Amino acid sequence: MMGPEEFYAFESRIFAELESRLSQIPEEGDRSRRIETIAKTISPAVAQEDIRKVIADSKDFGLLNKYINDESVEDIMVNNTANVFLYISGKGYERSQESVASRKELDQLVRKLKMYATTSVSNRKIFDVHLPNGSRVNIVDSPMGADITIRNFKKATLSMIDLVNNGELSYNMAGRLWLYTEGLKVRPANLLIGGMPASGKTTLLNAMFSFFRPEQRIVVIEETYELNTEMQENSVRLETSPDLPMEELVKNALRMRPDLIIIGEVRGEEAKDMLTAMNIGKISMGTIHASTARDVITRLEHSPMNIEMDIIPLIDAIILVSQVNENNQLVRKITQVSEISGIETKVLLSDLYVYDYKTHKSSDILPSVTYRDTLAKLTGFTPTEIVMEEQRRGKILERLNKLGIRDMKGISAFVKEYYQDPKKALAKIDLSNLGTLPW
Repeated sequence: MMGPEEFYAFESRIFAELESRLSQIPEEGDRSRRIETIAKTISPAVAQEDIRKVIADSKDFGLLNKYINDESVEDIMVNNTANVFLYISGKGYERSQESVASRKELDQLVRKLKMYATTSVSNRKIFDVHLPNGSRVNIVDSPMGADITIRNFKKATLSMIDLVNNGELSYNMAGRLWLYTEGLKVRPANLLIGGMPASGKTTLLNAMFSFFRPEQRIVVIEETYELNTEMQENSVRLETSPDLPMEELVKNALRMRPDLIIIGEVRGEEAKDMLTAMNIGKISMGTIHASTARDVITRLEHSPMNIEMDIIPLIDAIILVSQVNENNQLVRKITQVSEISGIETKVLLSDLYVYDYKTHKSSDILPSVTYRDTLAKLTGFTPTEIVMEEQRRGKILERLNKLGIRDMKGISAFVKEYYQDPKKALAKIDLSNLGTLPW
């Protein structure tokens, strides 16, 4: 057995040797064997007990463990050895009572995290890390010690019904999003979900995965994996890197025969390729940082996106989500839904729904006009029939909630049944009285 200092040096060397090497090994047993192989390469006579301790330490992130496993903690911020801050759902920032005790402990923590690094940039001073549980870590080395930011992985992805129950949107709004997402088989909407950081953009986009048709091929492109694509069998997940920027991946997605391209966050020149995809009939959805629908348009028109005004109406609708302070509690809300209705001297927005921050009340969701008429032309259904279908879908989600079918898998399973045989699916949940479209 090694003494404490000898073991620390030995363990540190193993962790350094394994930098960026464990992220591509999905099975825990295989990772343990890889650690053992490196340990024996460094010290052939190493005691098995020391190897077991290294393997155990490789999975131990100290004071971070309890926060990583806490569903209420959205983000963890380790400001070197100075302090640790947490972002708590519904509360905001809180300072932890604990901090990393020493620079030595911090350096060892960073070595452990870097074993799961997927990318490194700026002369290896910035690292992106994917932990085995799905949490995402950003590490920035600095003279004061590393600064670590962790975006916690939600073990249970929030469904559309969860968001309704949380007060983020109504059943009627959920029915509208279902219609946007599926497009009555023929024409899903091109959508951008806007909002400020931590407003719930990705969560909302993720919840919409239950509504995609099973036959669709979806290409998802993200800077770091956040979206849960397990509901969609024919899907591809791509992640950017220093060698594969977002712009290149979006261009390449057009060669992958997609029905739908989803961009985790639109922020640069890839916006042009997204609009190009829309122009050739590929449906595109994504998130974008903005505080209003008009801000979304402004961002698209200016650098670095530089989208020509006359093609922006290829986007059908913009959905805004925000964190709202209600009764001293932060809650997420859909605060605006706008459809793009044309161009005059500027892009025209038709506001269908607006949240009033002063009264904390929402307007009724107005009927879709532009997108509804697009569907009417393509399907032959009347505008009234399309509006009724939207309302029907809201009532379906309400009934599923009452029946206890609230998770992503349960909703997805029923939605597939509905697509296959609407009458049979409605009878199953005792909603035959709602009728169906005259398919």
